[in-house]
Amino acid sequence: MKNGAAAAAAEVSIELPETKVTAAAESGPMSGPLVGERAERRRRRMGEAHHKKGDVTHAGVRMMCLLTSVTAVSVMTTAKEASTISLYGFSIPLYSNWSFSDSFEYLVGVSAAVAVHSLLQLLITVSRMFRKSPVIPSRNHAWLLFAGDQIFAYAMMSAGSAASGVTNLNRTGIHHSALPNFCKPLHVFCNRVAVSIAFTFFSCFLLAVSVVLDVIWLSKY
Repeated sequence: MKNGAAAAAAEVSIELPETKVTAAAESGPMSGPLVGERAERRRRRMGEAHHKKGDVTHAGVRMMCLLTSVTAVSVMTTAKEASTISLYGFSIPLYSNWSFSDSFEYLVGVSAAVAVHSLLQLLITVSRMFRKSPVIPSRNHAWLLFAGDQIFAYAMMSAGSAASGVTNLNRTGIHHSALPNFCKPLHVFCNRVAVSIAFTFFSCFLLAVSVVLDVIWLSKY
């Protein structure tokens, strides 16, 4: 009897590790609804992180566009100067003001409209970020932003180009005529106009970046 009990105990002690190894081998990789839920949570977290980065980028671009357009308006509207110029031996007084040129007025109007557009979009973006809601809630809203940004980008480009033509004429004068370079006696005025035009083109570039961001959003969602 003792020999039989000892043999049975030995068989149990030998068979138990085999049973554990077999159970572990049969279980295989984890699968089922729990694993599916974990994968779905990871996807949601990655999607939320991507949305947050996109929202922060949108807000940053809007802020920069607002600053550049406001700078273009403020610098242009303060461009004025009085001086004198010598022509045919006569001293002629000169007075320059941005409002004397239709191109400069057009630049100021377009830049002001872009500043208002950027301010509104920035306020909407920041408020939705604080509420933790999507900055672009639907494709229709994204298409509306895409159209608005593109229209303003083209308008800023045309305004900057028109103002550049007038400024270039002031700097070079008119060929085959006695009209001189007006920017020599009016250098402060011309420099301020040039700075305003530079910020105008930079605002146009930022609007183009915003258009690209809108296209990326539309292509992914």
